[in-house]
Amino acid sequence: MRYRNPPDFVIMFTVLVLLCFGIIMVFSSSSVWAYYVHKDSLYFLKRQLVAAFLGLAAMVYFMNYDYWQVKKYEKTILIFMYVLLIAVLIPGIGLKINEARRWIGVGSFTVQPSEIAKLGMVVYLSCTLERKQDDIKSFFKGLLPVLLVTAVTCGLIVIEPHLSAAVLIGMLSMVMLFVAGANITQMLSLGGAGLFLVVVLIIVEPYRMVRLLSFMNPWEDIRGSGYNIVQSLYALGAGGLLGVGLGQSRQKFFYLPEPQTDFIFAIIGEELGFLGAVFVIFMFTVFIWRGYRAALHAPDLFGKFMATGITSLIALQFLIHVAVVTASMPVTGMPLPFISYGGSSLTITLAEVGILLNITRYLEAK
Repeated sequence: MRYRNPPDFVIMFTVLVLLCFGIIMVFSSSSVWAYYVHKDSLYFLKRQLVAAFLGLAAMVYFMNYDYWQVKKYEKTILIFMYVLLIAVLIPGIGLKINEARRWIGVGSFTVQPSEIAKLGMVVYLSCTLERKQDDIKSFFKGLLPVLLVTAVTCGLIVIEPHLSAAVLIGMLSMVMLFVAGANITQMLSLGGAGLFLVVVLIIVEPYRMVRLLSFMNPWEDIRGSGYNIVQSLYALGAGGLLGVGLGQSRQKFFYLPEPQTDFIFAIIGEELGFLGAVFVIFMFTVFIWRGYRAALHAPDLFGKFMATGITSLIALQFLIHVAVVTASMPVTGMPLPFISYGGSSLTITLAEVGILLNITRYLEAK
């Protein structure tokens, strides 16, 4: 098949703007902590630049790699994904940081298997839903195989533990099943069962229960369980309309935890104000619109599902991150795509964008 169109330059431009913006904000939000811990204010910036370079290389490669050929490697990707998800749980292989085994690597070079699992699930779901399109309304032939793979993947990630990533993959699966035309009654039942399991997982882990209760009223314990949410709201409130100025955040001075990752949107709101926050939301809205447009006009089912999966994955991460920072949902670790610090997340997300851009080269209609 010959290319019919150039890649979607709106998606490309939006991603590059968010990437450049993110690099600036990573440095602005992390310089104080980087100097305090590593005696190098550029510590996080340099690593983010390396990840951005690798991610852009991956994006360009996949932008020119015929997306339907990914189907050939469905089983290989799935096996590789499970090998990493199991390996990270093994002491000596998986790195334990803050009571969680989420990374594999040596020294400062680490990989998060859960990030690879997100892309792996998009590929698996796209291939499976295309293959089982005629049986998608059948529970045993269509829904059950997807449910089993999703459950095993989420289960391995929960063991790390990394509940937010498991919930994200579960939500992604539900979105793609809905788009594929799965039985609504069955999906609602599964959604209810999934919600019940999440509640159970929250109850059995005291720290998760504390987070949930603090979300209901963070001001009740502003020095304890509600600290993160309160500090995030302080940052957003201090920003006002135009912000306190780039690099002038006060909350990054050891008040706000993980300012360069899980709470970077709060730093954006503090330094660049309401207008800066709206700018980020607008750019993501444009990306999501163009991504779903690509899914709508893709020439085959596999392309439609891949575009839907990639766009939904990035959209859900964006929505969860903003919801956490604005105290619209309980605190959980979720990076802001293209902007938050994180090598694995940034590199793999840009690779996903490359696949999406390749799909846009075959759109049936403008």
